[in-house]
Amino acid sequence: MNLSLLSRYAFFAFCVAFTLLSLPFLGSHEWLWPLTVLTGVLSLIGVNDLLQTRQAVRRNYPILGNIRYLVEGIRPEIRQYLLEGDDDRLPFSRAQRSLVYARAKNETADKPFGTLSDVYQNGFEFIGHSMLPADHSDPAGFRVNVGGPQCTQPYSASVFNISAMSFGSLSANAIRALNQGAKMGGFYHDTGEGSISPYHRENGGDLVWELGSGYFGCRTEDGVFDPERFAEQAANPQVKMIEIKLSQGAKPGHGGILPKHKITREISLTRGVPMGCDCISPARHSAFSTPIEMMNFIARLRELSGGKPVGFKLCLGHPWEFMGIAKAMLETGILPDFIVIDGKEGGTGAAPLEFTDHIGVPLREGLLFVHNTLVGLNLRDKIRLGASGKIVSAFDIASVMALGADWANSARGFMFAIGCIQSQSCHTNKCPTGVATQDKLRQRALVVPDKAQRVYNFHRNTLKALSEMIAAAGLSHPSQIEARHLVRRMSASEIKLYSQLHVFLQPGELLGGEISGEFYRRMWHMARADSFDASPA
Repeated sequence: MNLSLLSRYAFFAFCVAFTLLSLPFLGSHEWLWPLTVLTGVLSLIGVNDLLQTRQAVRRNYPILGNIRYLVEGIRPEIRQYLLEGDDDRLPFSRAQRSLVYARAKNETADKPFGTLSDVYQNGFEFIGHSMLPADHSDPAGFRVNVGGPQCTQPYSASVFNISAMSFGSLSANAIRALNQGAKMGGFYHDTGEGSISPYHRENGGDLVWELGSGYFGCRTEDGVFDPERFAEQAANPQVKMIEIKLSQGAKPGHGGILPKHKITREISLTRGVPMGCDCISPARHSAFSTPIEMMNFIARLRELSGGKPVGFKLCLGHPWEFMGIAKAMLETGILPDFIVIDGKEGGTGAAPLEFTDHIGVPLREGLLFVHNTLVGLNLRDKIRLGASGKIVSAFDIASVMALGADWANSARGFMFAIGCIQSQSCHTNKCPTGVATQDKLRQRALVVPDKAQRVYNFHRNTLKALSEMIAAAGLSHPSQIEARHLVRRMSASEIKLYSQLHVFLQPGELLGGEISGEFYRRMWHMARADSFDASPA
C-alpha cells in the first residue's frame, strides 16, 4: 500500500519539494530559475489534478496521469504516420492517399518491383486483360448523357465527378478550388445539401444542386420547400442537374448537422438559416411522404427548373422501399432522369459511430439492387445511375461500372487532391489544411489556384489510367465494362467473374413471369407505390 502510494505521488512530491526548497537560493544561484519555474508549474498541475473530479487517472497519478491523455490525443497521428501499413484502410490506406497525392501533383504513380498486394488473399480483385488490347481512347470522350424522355435540357456528364460536399462543411477556399478544377476539367461539382454559395459561382464550373430535406436555398422561414426560390436558383445556367438527397452514406436516416460554431454570416445567408444554433436537416422530407408523392415532386422540380435533369441520391436501406419507388414510376409514368447510389462506406461528415458502422447498405450491393430493379422493369435505358463511396482510383471506377453504374463520384478523393491529410477533425472547425473549416486563418493556408490545378490533374490522370486499363481489357469506353470483365478471388484455389458471383435480372423480369431469386420476388411483392411501408411478404 505504502509502495503504491509512493510510486503514484513520488514525482508530484519531488516537484513540490524542489520548488519549495529552491526558493531561498534563487538570488544566489541563477541557474536554479529554469528548474524552479518548471517544477513550480508542474506542482500547480499536480494540485489541479488532485482537485479535479472528471478524470480518475489524474487524481490517482498527479502530473504523470496527464501523459495518458497527451498520448491518446496524438494517437491517430502516431498511428497514421508511424505505425499504419500501406494497405490499412483507416478509412483510406496510405497507398490510396499516396496515389491521389501523386496524380494531383502530376507526379508518377508507377511502382517498381511488383505488387505489394497479396494476390492470393480472399477478396483480391482484378480486371481481365485481352489478347487483343484496344488503342487508348481519349478520356475527354468518357462522358454519359443524362436526361430521360421527360427532360428537355439533358446534360453530358463526365464519368468521374466531385461528390456532394456542402459549403459550411468545407471552407470557402475549398469550394473555390474544387469548382475551378471542375471548370478546367469539364466535370461537375455537386453542391451538397448546403445550397449554392457565392464561392460555387465564382469560377463557373458545372453544378449539380443537391436538395436535401432542409431545402436550403429554396426554403420558407418554416423550413418547407419554396417553389419560387427554387425556380429562381435552378434557372441559373451553371446549374446542370437537380439531385434530391434522400439519404447519404455516412448517416442514412439521420439527417445532416452543421454545428453552430461553423455557421458564419455567409453560411446563414446561403442556406437561409439563423445563426447561433445548430443547422439540422430533418431525417425525412416534408414535400412528400409516399413514393407516388415523390414522383410528383420530381415532376414538379423538372417543370420549375425548365426541364433540367432531376434525380435523387440514396444510400439503400429497406429494399422494398426502393421497389415501392419503382412501382410508383410505373403507376405515374414519371421517371427520374438519374439515381445516385451512395454506399454506407461513403461520407465526409461526422456521424454517430453506430450509424457509420452499422446502418445502410454498402455501395456495391445497393448499386446492383437498384440496377437489377430497373432492368427488371425495362427502365434501365431511361434512367442513368451514378455511384459514390470510397472511389479514388481507375479500378474503383471500373468496379462500380461492372455492376451497373454509368458514372462515379468521389468526395474524399477530391478532398485529398486539395490537401486533406485525413486528420479526421472535419467536425471540429480545426482542420489543419484549411479544407473543412470556417476559420479564416486556417483556410488561408489553402491556396486556390494551386489546389484547383491539383483537382484538374487528379481527374485527368485518373481518367487517363482508366483509359489505359480498359484498353488492356480490349475496350474503348467505360460504358463497355461488364461484370464478366472483373474477377474476385474466393479462396486460395478459386476465383470467380463478377458475372458468376452476382444475380443479374433479365429485362422485364419483374413485370411478369418467373422472377429469378427468392429475395427479389419477395421484395417486389412487399413493395407499395402508395406507401413506404411494406405489404405482408
